Amino acid sequence: MSSFWCETAIIASLRGSGSPEAARGVRLEAHDGVITAIMPDTRPEAGDTKLEGVVFPAAANAHSHAFHRILRGRTHEGRGDFWVWREQMYTSASELTPGKYEKLAIAVFAEMVASGFSSVAEFHYVHHQLDGAPYSEPHAMELALARAAMSAGIRLTLLDTLYLAGGIGSPLSPEQARFGDTDVHAWLHRLASLRAAIAADFPADRVSVGAALHSVRAVPEEDLKVVAAQLPGDIPLHIHLSEQPAENQACLEAYGTTPTGLLARHGLLTDRLSAVHSTHLTPEDITSLGQARATVVMCPSTEADLADGIGPARELSDAGATIALGTDQHAVIDPWVEMRTLEHGERLGSGQRGRFTPQELLQAATAGANRSMATPVARAALEVGTVCDLMAVDPDSTRTAGSRPLQLAFSATASDVTAVVIGGELLASHGVHTRLGKPGTLLTEALTSFS
Repeated sequence: MSSFWCETAIIASLRGSGSPEAARGVRLEAHDGVITAIMPDTRPEAGDTKLEGVVFPAAANAHSHAFHRILRGRTHEGRGDFWVWREQMYTSASELTPGKYEKLAIAVFAEMVASGFSSVAEFHYVHHQLDGAPYSEPHAMELALARAAMSAGIRLTLLDTLYLAGGIGSPLSPEQARFGDTDVHAWLHRLASLRAAIAADFPADRVSVGAALHSVRAVPEEDLKVVAAQLPGDIPLHIHLSEQPAENQACLEAYGTTPTGLLARHGLLTDRLSAVHSTHLTPEDITSLGQARATVVMCPSTEADLADGIGPARELSDAGATIALGTDQHAVIDPWVEMRTLEHGERLGSGQRGRFTPQELLQAATAGANRSMATPVARAALEVGTVCDLMAVDPDSTRTAGSRPLQLAFSATASDVTAVVIGGELLASHGVHTRLGKPGTLLTEALTSFS
């Protein structure tokens, strides 16, 4: 058993109001990494780990490309757009080996943990050697990521990604060769083999496998039909959707419908789908995603960094979609910045404040990712029976002083996260990973291997 005493904690309402509340002097007890008791108005007991400040459920990162962390601070000279940035990304992808990727991913995952994330969905497509040939060790890249997650203590949903085309009607380019498989059936076979390998060697609550379609640009329509018919029904499915207007136009010209419409045509638009970005949608797309009860993963800091645009988050939520948050290319790794940027984008686009309440933003940063993940996810408030994944926030920093606990989404940053607990284990304290040390040091050492 582990136990924690929280100066203040965001817990499920004790008065039946349905809204989270900030309670003082909360003791938490956990068995096997799950919260078994929540006791407000208490004093700490011998053996309790004291968590000062305001304790929230830890955040869930619903979209990550770990190797994109290489690009932070290196792609900002001169003008350009997403497509120019993509060429720089391909250069970084070409330098990855299993050993280099494991070291980099350990550092990136450690940064996530220290920032308040306890789980991550890794959208992974760098499967093979540079020429597209498999590594001699089966699943070498995938197992490197799984080991990295275990080293950092973060829960990993490893999204094995189908990537067959360089664009609609175009073969993979030489830069994309290592992303692809021979065909959709080879990918399905490799996915099944990977699931078995991960299940054999890693605990299911820490590392599990999901599936992803890179985009409608990268998966031809005939292969979407095969995925719809043969993908196992017990794993999450992700896709980059309508991130760029050019993607929509190409899809309309080739298939006579939008990317969302194409997914619906083949029965892939369901409540297990996580549509990432969804920046450029038609009103019909928004209605379809909402009616399907799909999850839409917004990555506000990346979408701003890449000049993608402001997605219709409020409209999607109102239509019935679940909003989740991710850090994608890791322009920043900070759940509080993602929450705030989501709302600020809405304000800039609408001319109105309060498009999302603080509680809705916390929901998007936590339980919103529930269906996106194959590992457990914390809810928006601490509850008995949920995983003991916590982050403590300093309410008296230069940034947060004077903030009400439930409005810290509008003032806090990852720099204010003073403690992170995953599965009942304290894994970060004041920005330092308890197992691995300072994430900045880890990142500096890992990034020296890349040009």
